[in-house]
Amino acid sequence: FLCTMLELKRDVFRMCSEKVGARINTLEAELRSLSESAASDTKSSMGDKYETSREMVGLEQEKVSEQLDDARQMRKVLESLNVEHSASKIIQGSLVRTSTVLFYIAVSLGKITVGGKDVFVISPVSPIGKELMGKEVNHSIAFAGKMERIIAIA
Repeated sequence: FLCTMLELKRDVFRMCSEKVGARINTLEAELRSLSESAASDTKSSMGDKYETSREMVGLEQEKVSEQLDDARQMRKVLESLNVEHSASKIIQGSLVRTSTVLFYIAVSLGKITVGGKDVFVISPVSPIGKELMGKEVNHSIAFAGKMERIIAIA
């Protein structure tokens, strides 16, 4: 059982790394595209329109840059996790099986499906992450309006 939890944890980690990597690639491409767009925008006789367009591109670049920083930060967090490590208490990097839900405490990616199983990938600072951190097998937490018992930690 724990062996399959560890295998699942490796698969979840791999999927998270792929998702974050793909997100970084997409955002970098978007940033390049915006830079090219800004560079190719030529000043026309309609000066105001040009300025507005440049401002819009600038704001979009700022937004994408922030998202890229967040994604890179997620990658750093994932790179710092020891996938093979299993603790008796829930820590960042733990895969947690409760009565009805699987959680991976790492970064905030939401629900992913690995090997036909839904896993909620959450940050340790999210409300449910805070609730889980430090708990052990057989402890209970309130989740989605009901009590969940922690069955296994990998």
